[in-house]
Amino acid sequence: MGTILSVNLAVPEVSTAKRVGITGINKRPVDGPVAVRAPGPKTVGLHSGLVGDQIFDVEHHGGDDQAVYAYAREDYDWWETRLDRVLPGGFFGENLTTAGVDVNGAVIGEMWRIGDDLVLQPTFGRIPCATFQARMAEPQWVRTFTRENRPGAYLRVVEPGDVRAGDPVTVLDRPGHGVTIADAFRACLTEPELLPKLIEIEGLPDDLRNTLLRRVGTSKR
Repeated sequence: MGTILSVNLAVPEVSTAKRVGITGINKRPVDGPVAVRAPGPKTVGLHSGLVGDQIFDVEHHGGDDQAVYAYAREDYDWWETRLDRVLPGGFFGENLTTAGVDVNGAVIGEMWRIGDDLVLQPTFGRIPCATFQARMAEPQWVRTFTRENRPGAYLRVVEPGDVRAGDPVTVLDRPGHGVTIADAFRACLTEPELLPKLIEIEGLPDDLRNTLLRRVGTSKR
């Protein structure tokens, strides 16, 4: 059993990394329970799964398959040692900072019970972008983050509920296919020979599956 260390919501700030001009990647811990529900389609829904959170680049972030983003404190600790800098919870833009949860080792489609009612399902890892590069101000950060394969997990909302710091995290069910967030991230970004297996699994977002099918089809021509 793991724990939610902090629940983090966006503090909007100006960004020149993308044309939207404002970013919600800067997330800070909040007190008290936060309601979580499925936000709907990516570009026309409520965008974030957490009430009170904000997403501005709605073309690439948010929506039902990216309703919540989780990152493990253990991975932050690893990055702190490597980068020699302090990285507080929420700095990578995650909504949930966890402890004792193997976020990257989560099997796509498994079920997490958080607190009393909330159930979330890992869907895929976070792909680094220009906003993340600007946020970190580390040389070749996108390449480094990709290579180290510690992406954290996006999650969809299976059952709505509240979340707060201190809530337990329990895995209720785990699919037998065994493909983890880290496996899927590796297949998509560094080892395309693994894509055929990834495409076959249940729980993968439909839009991602369609994109990967096109990639595999193109590579066979």
